[in-house]
Amino acid sequence: MEHDRDQDEDKKAARAFRTISEVSEELNLPTHVLRFWETKFDELSPVKSGGNRRYYRPEDVALLKKIDYLLHKQGYKIQGVQKLLKEGGLNDVVPQEVTGVAKTVAVPESDNLVKINKMIDDLEEAGALLKRLL
Repeated sequence: MEHDRDQDEDKKAARAFRTISEVSEELNLPTHVLRFWETKFDELSPVKSGGNRRYYRPEDVALLKKIDYLLHKQGYKIQGVQKLLKEGGLNDVVPQEVTGVAKTVAVPESDNLVKINKMIDDLEEAGALLKRLL
């Protein structure tokens, strides 16, 4: 049974939105680094819920993997990666194996996802309030 759940999570992982902690763990980077990179790379724009939680799309994760590879494995500086992104040459210098996908997967932004995440945040806040009251 455990094995089946692991396989389901692996299948979901390719197309699922991920939290900042999940991406941080996958890339072995602190969350503050991911937040910092969001300020430096306009192309990186995770969906934010009403509670300001970040949800990274598959293309965001692929871009983060490329940025990490260039900065930490190839010795690029942030300005160099910015220039590559601006000129559209990022894919020319990053091997396909880095992201594990042949090309970036397009996932449409959904207002419903943002609404659902807002409801989840509201429910978690209500649950925390109820715990304090009991």
